[in-house]
Amino acid sequence: MAPTSPERVTLVAALGRDRGRAVWTALGGAAVFAASGRAAVRGVGPAERRWFEVLNGLPARPYPVVWPVMQVGSLGGVLATSAATALVGRPQLAGRLLVCGSATWLGAKAVKPFIRRGRPGTALDVSRLLGRPQRGLGYPSGHAAVAATLAVVASPHLPRVARPLAWAAAATAGCARVYVGAHLPLDVAGGAALGCAVGATAHLVTA
Repeated sequence: MAPTSPERVTLVAALGRDRGRAVWTALGGAAVFAASGRAAVRGVGPAERRWFEVLNGLPARPYPVVWPVMQVGSLGGVLATSAATALVGRPQLAGRLLVCGSATWLGAKAVKPFIRRGRPGTALDVSRLLGRPQRGLGYPSGHAAVAATLAVVASPHLPRVARPLAWAAAATAGCARVYVGAHLPLDVAGGAALGCAVGATAHLVTA
């Protein structure tokens, strides 16, 4: 039997670590999503209200800069990210981003009627709105979910120095939804958890 090369042993070990991280990310995301959903049904607690007031009360001047980053979590952001990835010669990754991002967007929409949580303007007596009014239900935040999914799916394929930027964009997109008055903090936490679970599960299925 031919000896196994050190390079192959290293590759197999790396793939095993990646799968292990994906399993824990999927399980952790699912657990946080379930817990935050249960908390969201109970209403807005004092801690969540304080966090909302902190983020929503930040100065409005950076809004024109924050808005484009926030769109990473939109369905248009999914299409733009997938197209840009295809243009740089990564068609398989582009397809994965398109499928996972779109599935997460649809999944977030499907969950909302079960939680039936309103937007900050209906759940709180004080909130500031930047940009156009948001209609529909709040939990989970679709923007936070999609941005997290894209970060989870793309990160393993990015240079190591670029991975923090992907996560920073996802975190900014989620927090920006509270900043502009579109979502409450638990909406964002649940959305991010959902996105992490979907992205990690996709990695396990396709690896």
